[in-house]
Amino acid sequence: MSAIADSSASAGMGPAVTPYRGRRRPHLLPYMLVLPIIVYEGVMLLYPIWEGVLASFKRVELVSTRAPTWVGLANYRRMFTDPQFWNTIRVTLIFTVAVIILAIGAGLFTAMLFNRSFRFRPAVRAAMMLPWAFPEVPVCMLFIWFVNSQFGVINYLVRWIPGVTENPQWLGQPALAMAVVVGIAAWKAFPFYSLVILAALQGVPQELYEAAKVDGASPTGLFAHITIPGIRSTLELLIVLACIFSFKQFTIIFLMTGGGPGQATETLVMKIYNTAFRFYDYSYGTAMAVAGFLMSLVIAIVFIVMQARRAREYA
Repeated sequence: MSAIADSSASAGMGPAVTPYRGRRRPHLLPYMLVLPIIVYEGVMLLYPIWEGVLASFKRVELVSTRAPTWVGLANYRRMFTDPQFWNTIRVTLIFTVAVIILAIGAGLFTAMLFNRSFRFRPAVRAAMMLPWAFPEVPVCMLFIWFVNSQFGVINYLVRWIPGVTENPQWLGQPALAMAVVVGIAAWKAFPFYSLVILAALQGVPQELYEAAKVDGASPTGLFAHITIPGIRSTLELLIVLACIFSFKQFTIIFLMTGGGPGQATETLVMKIYNTAFRFYDYSYGTAMAVAGFLMSLVIAIVFIVMQARRAREYA
């Protein structure tokens, strides 16, 4: 090797370069930047979840100075044998599915409209985003005035329907109360879904539509065989997000109905709140909160599995 190096140097090629065989020093900057996020997530998210799981195995009395006592699976046995809990799950599923259908459907419909060029499209798009931008408290105050049984604006419109002679009790009848909270939640959420779907629609190649039109495809065929497959991944993501957002919806239901009339609109989040902070049964409310967390986790895992399977198909 020395002879080769000497010959290289004598030939004017300079000294031979010996490759560095030692280990590279790790760069600490990326880890230092991530560390505050990890600490924040651990302190503000993981630790409360862990304490909540532990509390679900104890008997905790908020209005007493007694120390929590270990009860094992007693809270979960009570939960699985409680008819009101299963009625709450039924109400939660009805509310969640209805909001998903209305919000995603309205978002898809408006996104397809805004995907076309027309006059004043930017202004109309900005106006459509207002429901999503408004805070939930003023929105609920506005709709409480709309559905007031005595002077609500909606009553004047409903009275035009043949056969309706009295003002409906919008928040006093179970079916109407559920329809009101579902409508408000969907109206509040659909602009966000519309904006995301619109971005996905603009990524679908226009050449596919032109080629299909040349082959004589109908508008229904274009929608079913090009539009939906082109935005399927986006729709799946939005359905999962809508499911999680609807599952944990609290403000609208709390301000509009409080879970009533009776328990007609008492979703799982409302049930947890009422149990823990109105009836002071904190340990039982924590057990239901753990059950709700596991349900949301299952939804997220299903979405991850679907995305991984789709990635393998396209690989």
